[in-house]
Order: sequence, then C-alpha cells, then structure tokens
Amino acid sequence: MADKISVLFSEEEVNSRIREMGEQISRDYAGRSVHLVGILKGATFFACELAKRITVPVTLDFMSVSSYGNSTESSGVVKINKDLDEPLDGRDVLVVEDIVDTGNTLSYLLDNLQKRGSASVKLCTLLNKPDRRIKDVKVDYTGFIIPDEFVVGYGLDYAQKYRNLPYIGIVHLDK
Repeated sequence: MADKISVLFSEEEVNSRIREMGEQISRDYAGRSVHLVGILKGATFFACELAKRITVPVTLDFMSVSSYGNSTESSGVVKINKDLDEPLDGRDVLVVEDIVDTGNTLSYLLDNLQKRGSASVKLCTLLNKPDRRIKDVKVDYTGFIIPDEFVVGYGLDYAQKYRNLPYIGIVHLDK
C-alpha cells in the first residue's frame, strides 16, 4: 500500500519563508561573501533555492553526511560519505541543512568544520525539530519549527522517496 502524506507546509509557504531567510542572511552578511555548504542529499533543493535569494556573493560546496540510512530513526553514528571539494580557510561558512532533529549529525559536523580554519560557521535549516534534540546545536536560521513527525518533500525523503514533492508533508506510514 502507498504511504499517506498530509501537507504540513504548502509550496507557497516554503517559497515565502526561503525568500525571507535569504533576505535576512543577505543583511547579516552585508559587505562579505558567504560559503554555503549544502548537506546532501536532503538539503539540495533548499540550498539551491536559498542561494538564489541571497544578494551577497555566494560560493557553494556540498558534503554528504549520514546517520539515518533507510530508517526513520537516527543511528547516532555519523559518517562522512562525501567531503568538501575546497578548503574553508578564512571563509564565512553557512551550513545548509534540510532538518535538525536529534542534533547528533550537526553537532559533529559543525565542530568538524570549525576546526578547518573558517572565519565563522553558522547553521541554516529549513526545518527544526527541537522536541527530538539530544545534542544542543545552535541554529542560526530556521525556516520552520515542526512537531515530532516524520516529514518528507522539498528534498527530505523516506527511503529515498518523496524528495521531489514541492511541499513539506507528514508521512503516515502503513503499519
């Protein structure tokens, strides 16, 4: 049977919020450039849309970091599957993530990137799920705070499905 998905945030709501975030980031980085580090695969859609809405100079790189596999629960073990292509020396880095959940992955990643000689490291996420937080992570830019539900769409997946949905939806798994 197919999974049932209900809309949490419409395509219009997501696009409007990303525009607002781009405006805020542009103000905060005025007179500087920002190096976006998108976290594959989930943040790809968000990182690209966000970059288009930032008016200061933007450079872009991607990493693949995982603690989920094909499960709906974080394993707690962080694995770097693809590292950055360029060094971070002296750059203002903005990590772009699809969702901050337990904080395990982001806590590890932010610490790792800070040690690479960047001028600054901040975190931007489309979705923030603080009810599931295990490790404290400072989120500098949040699109939406969401309840403890399993969500898909706009890059977020369930077993590699549903990334292409233009909205954020809650998956109601068949049991």
